[in-house]
Amino acid sequence: MRQQIRQEVATIVPLDELERGQLADTLAWIDSGAELFRLAKPATPPKHLVAYFVVVDEDHVLLVDHRNAQLWLPPGGHVDPGEHPRTTVLRELAEELGLAPAHPVAAPLMLTVTTTVGLTAGHTDVSLWYVLHADRRQQIIHDETEFSSIRWFAFDEVPFERGEPHLRRFLAKLRQQAAGAARALSSASTPSGAIARAR
Repeated sequence: MRQQIRQEVATIVPLDELERGQLADTLAWIDSGAELFRLAKPATPPKHLVAYFVVVDEDHVLLVDHRNAQLWLPPGGHVDPGEHPRTTVLRELAEELGLAPAHPVAAPLMLTVTTTVGLTAGHTDVSLWYVLHADRRQQIIHDETEFSSIRWFAFDEVPFERGEPHLRRFLAKLRQQAAGAARALSSASTPSGAIARAR
């Protein structure tokens, strides 16, 4: 699994020098043999893997008001020991939002390394950011024990002042990718409603 996770990280094309450095540091961390997974809550070991899944519909993004972090975040969760991060996405998507993707989870778009804040502040999340597509008109029933609320935001209306610290950079990278895809495949489009109810 360590090699599979290394390959997952190595697929990411960096947005900027910050991500380039964090990718290099993460590959070195993986190669060091250090424990990659959280073994005990809230932060053992103090640096561990997280998988975000960013649910988007055209120019809107679904964010959750996370009780512990006290921030607007993409949904996601800690990668369990021995688990592939894409499996984490599938598990957390069902647990947190009651949804399942209609298509396989694609490679992550971004990696970030962040010192956490909020009620469990002080440890380091190495986060892989995956993109999923959904129809924002569909009803979503969220996990109220983790999130005080969920909401679709237009990209230009995201509350960055109380959001995940790398969210602005992620949306910039997402827009960059979309613009590149539009130029390369002008006739292609992403179908709406690509996520279905899991239960």
